[in-house]
Amino acid sequence: MTATDPALTALAQGWCALSLLHGRIEAHIERALQSGHDLSVREYSLLDVLSRQHNGEGGHLQMKQVADAVVLSQSATTRLVTRLEDRGLLSRYLCPTDRRGIYTDVTDAGLHLLDQARPTNDKALREALDDAARNPELAPLVRVVESLAAPA
Repeated sequence: MTATDPALTALAQGWCALSLLHGRIEAHIERALQSGHDLSVREYSLLDVLSRQHNGEGGHLQMKQVADAVVLSQSATTRLVTRLEDRGLLSRYLCPTDRRGIYTDVTDAGLHLLDQARPTNDKALREALDDAARNPELAPLVRVVESLAAPA
């Protein structure tokens, strides 16, 4: 393949469109969450992921699993956890069966903030998708996003 190969160009254009859609959505949600709840998209995502944990086998996520879920490195995730812990939205404690493991839970204050922020996030997502759907280059991607089922 060469740099002028039509297939490569189409692939690159598709990737650019996907990146543009993601950036627009994330920026719109970021503004809404920051102004309404003093939360970033990453902070909201972390609270959301951790709020879905449960007691029992496989109920608590390891830091690597959390990092994968919020699409950050483990070190960036640890810094994010620390910031939210400092705000009283998360707490950490040692795993009762493996003293090397550390669990992170959402505090009552974190759950309350998440409950308040969830409608803002959902509304901003819908607005961003509706806006992107009016762009002919992004409309097919919006339809794909809207047709996807939630991951298991």
